[in-house]
Amino acid sequence: MENNLSKLWRENLELLDFAFQPILNTHTGKIFAVEALLRNYENIGYKSIFSLFDDVYKNNLLYAFDIMLRNKAIEKFVTIKNYKDIKLFYNLDNRLFEMQDFTKGNTLKILKKFDLNKNALCFEISERHEIACNSNLENVINHYKESDFCIAIDDFGVGYSGYKLLYDMLPNIIKIDRFFLANLEKDAKKRVMVKSICNLAIQLGIKIIAEGVETKEELLVCKEIGCHYIQGYFIQRPTQECDEILNEYEHIKELVQIDKRSKNSIQAYLDKIETLNIHSQMSDIIEYFNKNKQISILPIVSANNEPYGIIQENKIKEYLYSPYGHSLLLKNNADCSKIKNLITPCGITDLDTSLSNIIELFSSNPESVGIIITKDTKYYGFLSARAIITVMNEKNLIYARDQNPLTKLPGNSMIEEYIAKIDTMHNSYILCYFDLDNFKAYNDVYGFRNGDRVLLLFSEILKKHFSCDYFVAHIGGDDFFSAVSFHGMDENIFIDEICQITNKFTHDVQSFYNEEDKNKGYIEAKDREGNMKNFPLLSVSTSILIVRKSTTCQCEKDINAILSQQKKYAKNELDHISISSLI
Repeated sequence: MENNLSKLWRENLELLDFAFQPILNTHTGKIFAVEALLRNYENIGYKSIFSLFDDVYKNNLLYAFDIMLRNKAIEKFVTIKNYKDIKLFYNLDNRLFEMQDFTKGNTLKILKKFDLNKNALCFEISERHEIACNSNLENVINHYKESDFCIAIDDFGVGYSGYKLLYDMLPNIIKIDRFFLANLEKDAKKRVMVKSICNLAIQLGIKIIAEGVETKEELLVCKEIGCHYIQGYFIQRPTQECDEILNEYEHIKELVQIDKRSKNSIQAYLDKIETLNIHSQMSDIIEYFNKNKQISILPIVSANNEPYGIIQENKIKEYLYSPYGHSLLLKNNADCSKIKNLITPCGITDLDTSLSNIIELFSSNPESVGIIITKDTKYYGFLSARAIITVMNEKNLIYARDQNPLTKLPGNSMIEEYIAKIDTMHNSYILCYFDLDNFKAYNDVYGFRNGDRVLLLFSEILKKHFSCDYFVAHIGGDDFFSAVSFHGMDENIFIDEICQITNKFTHDVQSFYNEEDKNKGYIEAKDREGNMKNFPLLSVSTSILIVRKSTTCQCEKDINAILSQQKKYAKNELDHISISSLI
């Protein structure tokens, strides 16, 4: 290929260099891969990488030039410490498939020269250029996939045909574009979109990289949403010094360890089902199901123990029970492409994924037989549909026991769980304690049935006013609780919402009084000592506590004490709102 390039282009190649940017496992902070990014293009007279490749393309040298760049990138990649344990992501200009000198097999020769196997390389395909010939692209990508190369779609969601590529090519990995991640923690619409992309990809057995993570808030939201890997300036900027590429990134490792949450470990529900390698023979698969008659699925993994998907027993039976089916299966026994044709995509997620995310992932696909669980990207076990349903039933039972029978809101156990979670998070929270003023007097005069109507009124106002991002609960009696992780939201906006809630309740609850009491503005009832007293109409006292992400406290203990103290102060405030902050 070098012979196809002029002396000038060969000299230009010598001046170019690659920087590497790490891609980490979201749950551990360990390195999964590096992306090779071209550098020093300014030294040969180009303002950008794109202008360089446009020029090479116009000169019909794109494929020859790219092959030499691959060699250069891989040559530098093998100088990284522990390079054998990670992947190299290499960007392909999709126009190179239009080059007349495009031929198969050159990448394998380069890998062999550096004693690397195919698992070491992942080709990134960008949507930057509209694809001139879709069938040509499909043929080439299918060739790479059949040759066991990893395929990643770069800049997913912002190009010409993101979902079409996902459908047609079924890549191994997609990289969610920075556009969707910028200020993700503040933008509910983006979170819904990214969550939707992640759920779809995971159901298809596709891994997700959050590309362009620049803050710890973005990282934590990406982890919560279900992204398998992260890449961006918050982890490390691209570096041309290979010694700067680490095996683990302590600041990420510490952050994800702090972000433990109450996971309710799935370990107890896992089936440690034996796997087979993608290069196994067809006879091995038949023998597997013959020996394990109680098992209906077989996880298939790569040589590195990374899961591909599952083979379901019923697919094998379709062959075995058909005329000549057994012979057809065993024909070309060692042909791994036949095994690939039997693989069904399966949801894949990490052992540290929260139960709620696993349940949501499972529920979004009614045909799912279960989910493959990985640890540090390697196969760890299988969570069957039956096990997930058991977990769901147990969670529903716990929720039902804790639920307030009148308002159907979560009760004290879930409030305690929520507050305990704050200890493990690096987010800021706003917590509210609502107490209905003069509720006992109202109950005594108007009776418990009307008292229940008042409680239902306030609970409905809370539910309608607060979005799904808010946690709303009923402590008991006339006490309610709400909280939200506000991710940089203006605190005054939240306080304005509280004022709107309390004002609406004060206005709406007047319809629960007779005309005489409403006109007087009070009711007559006995106080706790048995003395007759005038009590104003129902209102709400609210104590608000702001817990900032930099807070160092024994959260659960401190929060409960402060909210309890503030409750008394709120009743004496003119607007019945008391605000304090943990800093």
